Amino acid sequence: MIKEQIISDLKSAMKNADQFRLGVLRLLSSAMQNESIALRGKGESEELTDENVIAVLKKEAKKRKESIAMYGDAGRNDLKENEEKELAVIKEYLPPELSDEEIKNVIEPIIAAGDRDFASVMKSAMAEFKGRADGKVVSEMIRSLLS
Repeated sequence: MIKEQIISDLKSAMKNADQFRLGVLRLLSSAMQNESIALRGKGESEELTDENVIAVLKKEAKKRKESIAMYGDAGRNDLKENEEKELAVIKEYLPPELSDEEIKNVIEPIIAAGDRDFASVMKSAMAEFKGRADGKVVSEMIRSLLS
């Protein structure tokens, strides 16, 4: 499981005195713990599945991408580079994202099946991708294919 891998890598970072990586992995561990508490509050099992962990990782990656854009616009390259390094560590634990061609190959049959409503195509496509594709990219591709 991804969670065990992160915890194992966190221990390795402690042993190797890799302070930067240790900080990022601690942040991820904390985010996973918060998700576990949130699940318990909803009455669900507090044990995180890989899907839960991937959702947490995607949320953290999205935060980094937004920060990179903001720091880039503000001319703060030092902070931007730090966020890019953090994003690189987070991406190590995410499954590889699908290419535009692979995304298109999933969306086209959904549309060809007679689904012409954006919301229903988006719902069907995202269920098919299960977190392996960025929602923004999927949304843009569906809009272009429907028009």
